[in-house]
Amino acid sequence: MERPTEENDFEGTLVLEKLTSHLLVDDFFEAIDSESIGRAIKLMKKAQVNSETIEIVLKIINDEA
Repeated sequence: MERPTEENDFEGTLVLEKLTSHLLVDDFFEAIDSESIGRAIKLMKKAQVNSETIEIVLKIINDEA
């Protein structure tokens, strides 16, 4: 099944930039590795990632699981 265009074009650059600027990138990847999705969401919110982008990240995570 093909993803919608916004997901196909999404590289995660914005998320990584925001996480990096808040020094949260390592914590984010640790949360993903430990399947702590709730923590990953909290970290993205703390890094001021918008809700639409968070939804795209969650779809990508779920598709790869």
